[in-house]
Amino acid sequence: MTHIHILGICGTFMGGVALLARAAGYRVTGSDRHVYPPMSTLLQSQGIAVAEGHDPAHLDPAPDQVVIGNVMRRGDAVVEAVLDRGLPYTSGPQWLAEHVLRDRWVLAVAGTHGKTTTASLLAWILEDAGLDPGFLIGGVPENFGLSARLGSGPFFVVEADEYDTAFFDKRSKFVHYRPRTLVLNNLEFDHADIFPDLEAIERQFHHLVRTVPGSGRILCRAGDAALERVLARGCWTPVERFGLASDPAPWRGEALTADAGRFRILEGDALEGDREIGRGEWLLPGEHNLCNALAALLAARHAGVPLSAGFAALERFRGVKRRLQLRGEVAGVRVYDDFAHHPTAIAATLGALRGRVGEGRILAVLEPRSNTMRMGVHRDTLAGALSAADEVWLYAPDDLGWDMTPVVRTLQGRGHARDRVEDLVQALAARVRPGDHVLVMSNGGFGGLHERLLAALEPA
Repeated sequence: MTHIHILGICGTFMGGVALLARAAGYRVTGSDRHVYPPMSTLLQSQGIAVAEGHDPAHLDPAPDQVVIGNVMRRGDAVVEAVLDRGLPYTSGPQWLAEHVLRDRWVLAVAGTHGKTTTASLLAWILEDAGLDPGFLIGGVPENFGLSARLGSGPFFVVEADEYDTAFFDKRSKFVHYRPRTLVLNNLEFDHADIFPDLEAIERQFHHLVRTVPGSGRILCRAGDAALERVLARGCWTPVERFGLASDPAPWRGEALTADAGRFRILEGDALEGDREIGRGEWLLPGEHNLCNALAALLAARHAGVPLSAGFAALERFRGVKRRLQLRGEVAGVRVYDDFAHHPTAIAATLGALRGRVGEGRILAVLEPRSNTMRMGVHRDTLAGALSAADEVWLYAPDDLGWDMTPVVRTLQGRGHARDRVEDLVQALAARVRPGDHVLVMSNGGFGGLHERLLAALEPA
């Protein structure tokens, strides 16, 4: 049995690689600087030993191969030990490509927003059709209860992240996957810590498009200027465009309720008019999720699943953890958890919740935790993204790197900032009243704010 050791194993992607490797019969160990549940307990439950920190001693006895996550840097003692000792090493995406994706029909979901939900939907539609797909997703679909699975069928769904691969490979992760079916959801500037501008990201997406065979299929969101520029650089694969009811696309989703919980799918063109393909009803709110669903339906259709079967699967889809997930209700106050950390995603999530709760009061709580947000790239658009909330509470730690005061001022009395999580909890507990909806947004743990707020609301 080949032994692989994974550096940075507790990240969502690298943890998924570990689960896949273990399922494929490898002996897997790993280490990370932040070893804590739920990833640490999940890995240990699968027989994967995880060590705290990056001590070179974790490489003894020497593994057959070291898989290095993109959080690792030159200068890290364990990285220097790998290089000095001449140990065989590779990146997570390269290992995945060579040991899991080879000879599979890869369905990749790329874009700035919606990757996790769309990939989860796609995997579930294939599963519901009895195809037993493998998958590696940057979140946990409720229908599966885990983020990665080897699967026994020919299909493998992968969330195709544009972040860089490793310290020795600065290409985007997704160029390794070579999909036959590719979803391009949208494209905006993000990851300012590694990309200087949007054009640099478009170049990486062009490299991805170059890997899709001519017999494959690209599903592209209509009307996205950045994606159109990507395809204009060169495309050798048939493209199907999708969008919402007002978009110039042959495939369109139309919301039938304010929260888009009921919808219909239209197919048509300017000459022959529209034809209703079907109607659906499901748990996920928001037009952005309707677009995600349409992309997943069309991708599954390319893999052979009829649209009618896809509609039925959507009704049984239970959502994704940390995507407008209700964490609890105390004293008539509902507390939600969401991963949103970019102004577009923040606005979409708030809009979806507003469509569901109507006139109910929404208190938005945001941790600016992503590298891009901490750099202040979105400071000028943040207040606008939060406009649908009745009150906004911002976490402004001392090491943020930019002043939130202008954002608070722009919100004209609806905005508040605190520099400690405990102060946020106390302020929120004092402000909420029965019937309120507290939307907590962060791409991290936010200091356990969700649980602490729910506990603070419990009757004495």
